[in-house]
Amino acid sequence: MSATLLVVEDEFAIREMLSFALEDAGFRLKQAATAEQAQAMLGNELPDLILLDWMLPGASGVEFARRVKRGEKTKDVPIILLTARGEEDDKIRGLDAGADDYIVKPFSPRELVARIKAVLRRSGATPVENSLELGGLAIDPISHRVSAKGATVKLGPTEYRLLLHFMQNADRVFTRNQLLDSVWGHQVIVEDRTVDVHIRRLRKALSEHGMEHLVQTVRGSGYRFSEKE
Repeated sequence: MSATLLVVEDEFAIREMLSFALEDAGFRLKQAATAEQAQAMLGNELPDLILLDWMLPGASGVEFARRVKRGEKTKDVPIILLTARGEEDDKIRGLDAGADDYIVKPFSPRELVARIKAVLRRSGATPVENSLELGGLAIDPISHRVSAKGATVKLGPTEYRLLLHFMQNADRVFTRNQLLDSVWGHQVIVEDRTVDVHIRRLRKALSEHGMEHLVQTVRGSGYRFSEKE
């Protein structure tokens, strides 16, 4: 089933544009023009993600984001803020309010769809259902099981997310910052060397099955997962 998005935007023309782009990308949409309308909708059915305009009549998008993140039933719903405010202080305010990502207007529909999909992947709202198998290593995104030639590979949650990301993008090189963005998320502030620590843990777990060579260091660039030596 496709993900359901709640679009909270007071300008009709922008809601229409968003509806066209997002429905064309396969999402189901619900729409609200104010924070009050959106709050009422949350009482009926939780969306997989909220696309939230900063400037709303009545309660602002930032105020509504704080309200969502304080709610016991709604705190885990990811939020992307849409705004014309591009200053660093404004971005920090939005992220501190609980937003999972932040997009400055004007933006392209393609970028918006890509950012929505990235946030949904990180939140687990759109799990990849197909198992992956490369180089004798298999990962099942539904059961979160990893096996090496049939033997169970024990991984911590971060190492699991790293491996899943690598196997979904085999042979592609990722910088530390790209891995932080994709695996940890925009809202988490950690040093890029944290990636190295978890890469070492992942390799150690794979080395017990002779498969540490699959996670490769690319000098001056970052890391990749590849069957090729």
